[in-house]
Amino acid sequence: MPPGLHAAEDARSLIVDTHQHLWDLSRQTLPWLAGAPDVLKHDYRSQEYAAATTGLLMRTVYMEVDVAPEQHDAEAEFVIGLCREPQHPMVGAVIGGRPDAPQFADYIQKHVASGQVRGVRQVLHGDSTPAGHCLRPEFVQGVQLLGKLGVNFDLCMRPGELADARQLTEKCPETRFVLDHCGNADINAFVAGAAPPSHDPAAWKREIAALAQRPNVFCKISGIIAKAQAGWTVADLAPVVNHCLDSFGPDRVVFGGDWPVCLLGAPLSKWVAALTTIMENRPLADRRKLWSENAVTVYRLPRELKRPSLAQ
Repeated sequence: MPPGLHAAEDARSLIVDTHQHLWDLSRQTLPWLAGAPDVLKHDYRSQEYAAATTGLLMRTVYMEVDVAPEQHDAEAEFVIGLCREPQHPMVGAVIGGRPDAPQFADYIQKHVASGQVRGVRQVLHGDSTPAGHCLRPEFVQGVQLLGKLGVNFDLCMRPGELADARQLTEKCPETRFVLDHCGNADINAFVAGAAPPSHDPAAWKREIAALAQRPNVFCKISGIIAKAQAGWTVADLAPVVNHCLDSFGPDRVVFGGDWPVCLLGAPLSKWVAALTTIMENRPLADRRKLWSENAVTVYRLPRELKRPSLAQ
């Protein structure tokens, strides 16, 4: 460690951001952006991410951006290409897909053969996706196939439907799951005097603890900053983060930036700083696991991560 470098900085001297979004609106259609805040209605490409991470040594795992389904192939091919660029910080990709689609097996097998795909995600909290959708037999079969292929499924659920997620993980014991965004917890549920929360905090805590009992489930510490109200403090974020860390333990948590969606609450650098503060009293080994080491295991990344220039 260079002289004077603080231990907290040493713990995150290398960060693997397991939740990096990118989009170019001249090439992609993101239907959900129609109802999104204006700050998200811009291009967010590799060069913008590099600017957002100035001073941080980052490797990234791409996270699908819920493009129109007919663009899934193009999205996958684009990010697979980025993963193959020697100087690009992207080291793996979670691509979009519909596990219950008739052609899903052909689609995922084709892209897994690239060697760059580490997972699949379908956003399950959209207005058009009913509760219980992930428990349909066809959906379960598609997620079971991912386990056979050695590919993860990222869970992005309404917090009130985490019991559905638990049932899915039980039906697919050979598939590795990553629970995005701390189960989409609303931090305002834990802040006195905040606006009415979008879910029952006690029920969320119970379901997080129950999911943590499933050995094939990991938790991504991400996303919660996007729901933070103006003037938020680190203390506002800490209850959600600490409950997830304590429930899943140091070996089953990973960091996710959720850029650019995090901009709804703060710049990515401020989210990193806040999480650094929350983690500061935990053992150095545990902090290193959160920031980078667990990501290598969870997303089956190369042990020797390439040295990019883009984010430096």
